[in-house]
Amino acid sequence: MIEMKDICKVYNVGSESVWALEHASLHIDPGEFVSIIGPSGSGKSTLMNIIGCLDVADSGEYLLDSTPIEDYTEKELARVRNHKIGFVFQSFNLIPKLSAEENVELPLIYQKVGKAERKKRVEEALEKVQLKNRAKHLPTELSGGQQQRVAIARAIVTRPSLILADEPTGNLDSKTSRDIMGIFRELHRAGNTIVLITHSNEVAEEAQRVIHILDGKVQEVNS
Repeated sequence: MIEMKDICKVYNVGSESVWALEHASLHIDPGEFVSIIGPSGSGKSTLMNIIGCLDVADSGEYLLDSTPIEDYTEKELARVRNHKIGFVFQSFNLIPKLSAEENVELPLIYQKVGKAERKKRVEEALEKVQLKNRAKHLPTELSGGQQQRVAIARAIVTRPSLILADEPTGNLDSKTSRDIMGIFRELHRAGNTIVLITHSNEVAEEAQRVIHILDGKVQEVNS
């Protein structure tokens, strides 16, 4: 599903060049649950942005479902982000004025899915994260853990082939973090491909496979 070869990304800070990614290579098969772990500033967010087609590498090759990313037009890349990839962020990124179910429904509206199908898929997604009873609540009426459940439901409602989670437990206490990781394990058991970015060893070890990143260099730890 994901094949990266010699990916480089350099940022110019004043007169200095900073390597966010230095000849990074990795391979992720369909249905895998992989964690990418590294400290702040290690390049893991840059790597996630490139995997998620939110950013492009300066050099190297990235194949998503066997197709080189550089072959996609901007319009096609937007379609990949909307249909193939479900994003979960540390800060939830929910719209405050929309209820839980409306936040989850939003990607389907962008996809022009019909109303009846949207309703069915939203209910299914909220049920998977055990939050159907909070469907009408606004984000401010939900705990941090419940907001993250809504964010996960929004990520899976489009039935993406890849779920990308960037520090999904970063703002949560340890018990809530364990609950959220339980949801990711269930999603993985259901056949989803999951790539999880984290700085926590405990969270990383929940995955099938751990990839370490430090100073822009990628190293597989186990397989």
